[in-house]
Amino acid sequence: MAEIDGVVIKKLITFPDQRGFFREIIRVSDDFFGEGFGQWSHTKSFQGVVKAWHIHQRQVDWWYVASGRVKVALYDTRTDSSTHGHLQEIMLGDEMEPSVLRVPPGVAHGYRVLSAEAHLFYITSRTYDPDDEGRLPYDDPEIGYDWLSGPPIT
Repeated sequence: MAEIDGVVIKKLITFPDQRGFFREIIRVSDDFFGEGFGQWSHTKSFQGVVKAWHIHQRQVDWWYVASGRVKVALYDTRTDSSTHGHLQEIMLGDEMEPSVLRVPPGVAHGYRVLSAEAHLFYITSRTYDPDDEGRLPYDDPEIGYDWLSGPPIT
């Protein structure tokens, strides 16, 4: 699956020691955080849960999985985008390289929990606005994404 224009993955640096670790997630000065802070939220989801498809026309999301593992799927609905109609999958969480995911407006997004549970923290560029809170069916035929598919058998 190809990368989607405007989707950014920021690799994080972890500083471990005998007490645990320190990891900086986002700074106001990060290039990919230009739209700024609107709201910070935390969601806990259990194994097998699929939350999809969400879409915003104005809001940017930044996702960080603090514990657990999720498979994120993204679909570019922006007709003026060079990656219109592209799908992208990203794994976030335990045993994956620590990262923050930036989801731009117009990119439908969702995830499936692969671990027993997952804690996802996300910052949005705007506070909750029901007029910007779009949904598409998880099985939207235009997208054609199979949320239950696993890695290919080799």
